[in-house]
Amino acid sequence: MRFSYQVGMCDASHYLPLAKAAEAAGYHGITIPDSICYPREATSSYPYNKDGSREFLESVPFVESLIGVTAMAAVTETIEFATFVYKLAVRQVPLVAKQVQGIQVLSNNRFIFGVGISPWEEDFAVCAVPWEKRGQRLDEQIEIFRGLEKGDFFGYEGQVHQMPANKMCPVPSRPTPILIGGHAEPALRRAARIGDGWMCAGADLAQLEAYIGRIERLREEYGTAGKPFRIFTTGQDAFTREGIQKLEALGVTDVIIGFRNVYEMEPDRPLDEKIAMLEWYAGEFIRS
Repeated sequence: MRFSYQVGMCDASHYLPLAKAAEAAGYHGITIPDSICYPREATSSYPYNKDGSREFLESVPFVESLIGVTAMAAVTETIEFATFVYKLAVRQVPLVAKQVQGIQVLSNNRFIFGVGISPWEEDFAVCAVPWEKRGQRLDEQIEIFRGLEKGDFFGYEGQVHQMPANKMCPVPSRPTPILIGGHAEPALRRAARIGDGWMCAGADLAQLEAYIGRIERLREEYGTAGKPFRIFTTGQDAFTREGIQKLEALGVTDVIIGFRNVYEMEPDRPLDEKIAMLEWYAGEFIRS
């Protein structure tokens, strides 16, 4: 089992000391959430809390996640970083590809790209991107992202994207792992078909078993079962050794550890308290 510490939705001055503390404590990775804005009015519901409300996100600080990763990578040496997850479908993929290529080159390939489709139609409206065909848009974006990482001329003609042939330099020395976030059937299918892994934003053990079982069956169907595949999930069951063992038995490879329930509008803690908690967990479950 690999352990990642969740950084984000907090005072921006906490990012760098938390990254350095997590690396020193023995965490394998850091995850960072993504959000662009909080719309004044919205009809979309949030799928990852019980009642679909979104009020818990108002006035919560979000440093743009790729900028956050870049800053934290610059003050660390070995720890990995992953977006959990990046709303790729509302962005221009060539620009994102260029940003990620820079992160990989400068960090020695320490970045894992967790991507998904924003559940908020308003994100698409703010970014002037059509809500329609968003699934097809993401599929094509992943193809373009991977094509541009090869360092050769690459063009694309799809249903949504048309891009003239171009090449980018420098590119990473190995492909960036792309993990798919989301619990709906299209997301599970996308993860099984073209993903290097899957990210779960929160589920109990029974739900997690069902999701992973479905992905495994889909990987057999798509002929991708033999490929390496990482599964990230939030760590509410990872605060006992028995819970960690159950997650491993289900096929979870990476557990994300956090100490704050943002969904319940729990306030942020001072930096020294957060460092003490992450060090406590590492001593109990990672280094022992």
